[in-house]
Amino acid sequence: MALLAEYTVTAEPDRCLVEVYDSDAYLQDSAALEASREQVVAGNGYHLYLHSLQPAIGVDVIIRVWDEPQAPPAHCEGSTPVTIESTTACLVINQLTFGPAGTMDLPRPGVYHGTAWWSGRQATLDYYDRIVAELAEHSAPDALRQAWQNNPTPEQYVLDLHFVRDVCEDDEDDA
Repeated sequence: MALLAEYTVTAEPDRCLVEVYDSDAYLQDSAALEASREQVVAGNGYHLYLHSLQPAIGVDVIIRVWDEPQAPPAHCEGSTPVTIESTTACLVINQLTFGPAGTMDLPRPGVYHGTAWWSGRQATLDYYDRIVAELAEHSAPDALRQAWQNNPTPEQYVLDLHFVRDVCEDDEDDA
């Protein structure tokens, strides 16, 4: 099992969300967004929503493309199967208000299946709540920004993907 490509970026979970989508297929989906609140990661095949428990501390988004399916690691807090189709072979990792945090070039256009898994969600929320309470009592300039940068347990979302097939022309909209 070989790792073909890997990309890591830190994104701010504005409104507790980070998005991953094909650069040419930005299709918002309110049902998938709502599903991410329960499932943590949910999508519609073209657009994934990663749901954090906190809205301000940067989270690591790691996208890895393998030559075969990968099982989530034993240490992860949870996982779910995902599918994403990319006609451009370029995925965008987006922060709702701030725009793209980065882009990843996939090895080739196509449909990718895999597993999304995460760690550090609850620990980061606990840290967020503690810092907000502490700084409400006594705040120094830049204290909040520094506190967010010093999160002791990083929150991570990993997409372990593998190529399953080329994009069929029937999959594309003829509109």
